[in-house]
Amino acid sequence: MFLSVFDMFKIGIGPSSSHTMGPMAAAGRFVHRLTANGDLKATVRVEVRLHGSLAFTGKGHGTDTATILGLLGETAEEIDLDAAPQMLSTVEATGQLTLGGAHSIAFNAQTELIFDYGPPLSGHANGMVLRAHDTKGVLLLERTYYSIGGGFVLSADELAAMSDEAPFAEVPFGFTTAAEMLQMGERSGKSIAEMKADNELAIRSDSELRDGLNKVWSAMENCMARGLKQDGVLPGGLGVKRRARQILASLENEQAEGLNARFEHAIMDWISLYALAVNEENAAGGRIVTAPTNGAAGIVPAVLRYYLDFCPGASDAGVHEFLLTAAAIGGLIKHNASISGAEVGCQGEVGSASAMAAAGLAAVLGGSNAQIEHAAEIAIEHHLGMTCDPVGGLVQVPCIERNAMGAVKAVNAASLALRGDGSHFVPLDTAVETMRQTGQDMLSKYKETSQGGLAVNVTEC
Repeated sequence: MFLSVFDMFKIGIGPSSSHTMGPMAAAGRFVHRLTANGDLKATVRVEVRLHGSLAFTGKGHGTDTATILGLLGETAEEIDLDAAPQMLSTVEATGQLTLGGAHSIAFNAQTELIFDYGPPLSGHANGMVLRAHDTKGVLLLERTYYSIGGGFVLSADELAAMSDEAPFAEVPFGFTTAAEMLQMGERSGKSIAEMKADNELAIRSDSELRDGLNKVWSAMENCMARGLKQDGVLPGGLGVKRRARQILASLENEQAEGLNARFEHAIMDWISLYALAVNEENAAGGRIVTAPTNGAAGIVPAVLRYYLDFCPGASDAGVHEFLLTAAAIGGLIKHNASISGAEVGCQGEVGSASAMAAAGLAAVLGGSNAQIEHAAEIAIEHHLGMTCDPVGGLVQVPCIERNAMGAVKAVNAASLALRGDGSHFVPLDTAVETMRQTGQDMLSKYKETSQGGLAVNVTEC
């Protein structure tokens, strides 16, 4: 199983990679399977049952609407966001749903799309079961899917087979741990980004890699730019106001008046601003890039924008190096632990993103492989134990501000690592394993179910 840079950075929609993009993809896969089996035209009823975190915070994350859009044949990368509300309204008004855009069936979301608040499925906290029936009620197809974080979706069979796979076996630098990565880098004389690029070039052309990276960064920039222009209140009922536009105006006014010199720490406000802009767009259901998830999507672009705007010698080539390095670190974390808030808490989302961004920044600022690994370790170590407790099941409070803090931590981690020679006490592999164990021990109410933490205590304030 090779985790490409384009697995870690997927272009999709908000507000959640696990709860929005994953279920949309799962529903699409289900329809494709029906079609491949020759059962699409015989289908008259489809039932969807959401389990675990998909049930508890599904409404706030748009899991129900994303699933319907997936059944209609829409994908997170290609969907016309302006047209989506009308598609959903048509399904509700007519009671008809056109599977894959090809076969119409009766569909009532109130009875056919079920939020099951019982025990989660055994495979993962984000589970869903889809069933198709014919006119006689005969079951034509049943599939269980798990949305395992970052927009990744696995069927029950695929999840069970994961332990039998040989990750990265088909690429020249098949590291599965940070220790292996450092050893391979030392033997080859290559940087982490160069090894990652060589792995990518084993499955795609140089132009495909280059164009793909440019597309990812362009999507990140566009998301950020839109977030900096919008104001008003985010959807969902919490009444959370967008702040990025106002903060940008304040910072630009200070620049015009020459006031930034009064506070050197104002640079942190710019970093925070970039992260806030992205995650406010995510919360509004905008076009987003998983990095590695939607809930943590603002950290990597914020730190990359900081590099381009404030670091002398920044270049477009540095953007590619940053993304490749970040993806290598993210792949290690996903392979050895998790990037899913429903599985390990927010340490797996914001913590992983901060580690990825710290590594990317250390790389483009001239860090050695050892310093890059150290930067990632610092960042993830100081997110250990972070819970996922979204208020109202929405990716807003505390998620948006957590991205700002994660971005600042990433810059700090890179800076600390670059001040050293790469030697340090706790290896990245140890920090990642600790994160996995911590997530395993964490009570489920602190893992994206909105049953603990701020999600319940904020209403008492």
